[in-house]
Amino acid sequence: MADEWLDVNRDMWDERVPIHVASELYDVDAFVAGRSSLRAFELEELPDVRGRTLVHPQCHFGEDTLSLARLGAQVTGLDFSAPAVAAARALAARCELSAKFVEANVYDAAEALGGRRFDVVYTGLGAINWLPDIERWASVMAALAAPGGHLYLAEFHPFSHVFGDDDFTLEYPYFHDEPFDFPSAGTYADASAATVHNRSQEWNHGIGAVVSAIVAAGFQLEFLHEHDHTLFQRWPFLIGERGSFRLPAGMPSLPLMYSLRAVAAR
Repeated sequence: MADEWLDVNRDMWDERVPIHVASELYDVDAFVAGRSSLRAFELEELPDVRGRTLVHPQCHFGEDTLSLARLGAQVTGLDFSAPAVAAARALAARCELSAKFVEANVYDAAEALGGRRFDVVYTGLGAINWLPDIERWASVMAALAAPGGHLYLAEFHPFSHVFGDDDFTLEYPYFHDEPFDFPSAGTYADASAATVHNRSQEWNHGIGAVVSAIVAAGFQLEFLHEHDHTLFQRWPFLIGERGSFRLPAGMPSLPLMYSLRAVAAR
């Protein structure tokens, strides 16, 4: 079935939204009290968003989106999960922040937002791996960006995904066309959570494929940065604390996340 990936992934995310909202990882109470969910490197690399329109496709339940609103952006979030959109609206109300949240598949974002274009298109960690067609994604990002507007992408590094969960054993291909079909109970925010929809389909889009798609869509690349830390304890031997885990001293360094910024043609 052509859209099996969409139905499978949406069922999985719909079920996990309330688990994530209640989890210690997302710590909604601390967020309402003022904690930002953005990473330090994002705050350094993002263009100035004050007073600018910003869209966040694949926004989940909106913590990153609302963190950008706190920086002064006029934000719109979009997600394919109805429970996520409802939770994002509720979180915005709790935070007393102005934000718009729209339910739509990211590939339909331009139509769902009425052809509106934005000064900044932001997409955060753990987003593009759920999408089968990176060229189509890039063309949608271009359709959302105003002339001279910025695309900012932060993602987990695709090289790290070739390894297993316990060590550096090579388990998965870097280049592949078919999705990885991962049956997994629980969630990264609560591994012990009881879940029913435990299938997901994911793709590992290589750095070359992502950058080439963005350039082909009409953006000019401003920078591509690779980072030696990651958001989660990807392997049991990583050291660190919430939001920043690294390989221990004495081990060779590896790229664990990357970020890029590109500008749309005027």
